[in-house]
Amino acid sequence: MEKDKVNVLLLLFIVTIIGLLFVHMDSHTYIQAPPAIKAPLSNNTFKIPKALYSITPIKDSEHFVVSAFIDHRLDGVIRVISIISRNHLQPLYCVYCSTEQVCKTVHTDVQIHSDHFSFPYGASDVICKGKHMQDATRVLITTDKIDSANLKMEYLPIKNKVVQETFKFNFTVCISNLFGDYNNVLQFAQSMEMYKLLGVQHVVIYKTSCGPDLEKLLKHYETEGMLEIVPWPIDQFLNPSSGWNIKIHKGDIHYYGQLVTLNECIYRHMYQSKYVLLNDIDEIIMPYKHANLPSLMEDLQSAQPTIGVFLIENHIFPKTQFEESGKFKRAEWNNIPGVNIMEHIYREPDRKNIYNPTKMIVNPRKVQQTSVHSSLKNTGGSFLVPFNVCRIVHVRVPLQGHLTKEQLFVDKRVWDFEQELIQNVDQTLKRSGLL
Repeated sequence: MEKDKVNVLLLLFIVTIIGLLFVHMDSHTYIQAPPAIKAPLSNNTFKIPKALYSITPIKDSEHFVVSAFIDHRLDGVIRVISIISRNHLQPLYCVYCSTEQVCKTVHTDVQIHSDHFSFPYGASDVICKGKHMQDATRVLITTDKIDSANLKMEYLPIKNKVVQETFKFNFTVCISNLFGDYNNVLQFAQSMEMYKLLGVQHVVIYKTSCGPDLEKLLKHYETEGMLEIVPWPIDQFLNPSSGWNIKIHKGDIHYYGQLVTLNECIYRHMYQSKYVLLNDIDEIIMPYKHANLPSLMEDLQSAQPTIGVFLIENHIFPKTQFEESGKFKRAEWNNIPGVNIMEHIYREPDRKNIYNPTKMIVNPRKVQQTSVHSSLKNTGGSFLVPFNVCRIVHVRVPLQGHLTKEQLFVDKRVWDFEQELIQNVDQTLKRSGLL
C-alpha cells in the first residue's frame, strides 16, 4: 500500500514538472505586436545557417540579397542591400533573429534606387522595421510569411551593429567591378602605388573575373593587406551588362551590378573608414593644390563642415597620345601588360554643352544611397570641388579622338611622384613574380 502511495506521489511530481516546463517554453514563443508575424521555435540544437556567398537568391522569387546592416541613422532598422527584379515585384518579409532560437518576422519596405538605367534589375534596399533589431545577429528575406521562419534557409549576418567614432582607415577606395579578362597590370600597379603615396590605406575590389597576370598582382596586394577582394559572381545568377546603355549593352543589370557594389561598399565601411572614394579601376582622384588626400580633405571639410559628398571632375588623358621625350618608356616594363600612365600627360579639354561626369569622395555616414556620379540620398548635401583643387586623372581611350596633341593640355601632375612611384611599382612587380 505504502509503495502504491509513493508511486502516485512520484507520478504527480513528474506531471507537475512537465507542466511547468511547458509553461516556461510557452512564455518564450515568438509573441510580437503587429505587423510582426508569429514564428515557430527552432530545435534548440539547430544552428542558423549563414549565407556562404556575396549574392544569395531569395527563395521563390526573381530577387537577390547581398548583405545586411543596422542603420543607426534610421532608428536602428535593418537595411538589406539587394538586387530586385523591377518586373516581378511582390511582398517580402523579414525574419530577424537575436539568438539561435528567438526570431521575429515583419513586413518590409522595398526601395528600388531611382538610378537603374532602365535595366530589368536594380540596386535596392529592403528595409526591415521592428522591435529590438539592435539585438539581431541574422536576417532572412522571404516571400512567404507563413514559412518565413524556416531556419534551414541561409541567413545574412548583420553588420554595423555598433556605432564607431574612430575608424580603422582614413581613406578607402571602392572599385566597383572587375570582370572579363581585364589584365591592365601596369596601370593598376601604378594606381595602387599612387594611392599609397596619396594617403589611402585600403582598397576594395568586387571581382567577377580578371586576366592571369592581374590575378597575380591582386594576390600580392591582398597578402600585403592593402587590398580586400569581395567575390562577385553575378554572372552565375544574371546576364550582366558590360555597359550602362541598355540599347547598346544588353543584359539584366547595369555594368555587372555596379550600383549594388558601390552601395554595399559604403555600408561595409560605414564605421571602418573616415572617407570612401568611389571611382573606377583606371581612375585616380588627384589633389592638385595639396600633397595628399588627408591635407585636401582637411581643408575641404573645414570650409564645408556639413558636406558629406565631395564631387570630383573626371578628366580624360588619352592613352593614344605619348609624351615626346620617352623618359618613362622603361625597358623593365616592356613585357608588363597594360598602360603606363607616366607616358600620358595630355589632357582633353572640356566639351561645351556636355556634362562632365564626376566621381566622389564621401563620408559614408552621411550617405544612404549612391549612384555612379552622384549621391541619390544623403544628409548634408554635395559640393563640387573646383577643378584646380582636385580632379581625376583618367588614362583611357580618348573621347575626343579628333583632337591633335597641340589641342590638348599638358598635365604633368603624376610626374611629381615619379621617383617614389617608379621604385614602388618595380618592387611590387618583382614581389608579384611579374618582373
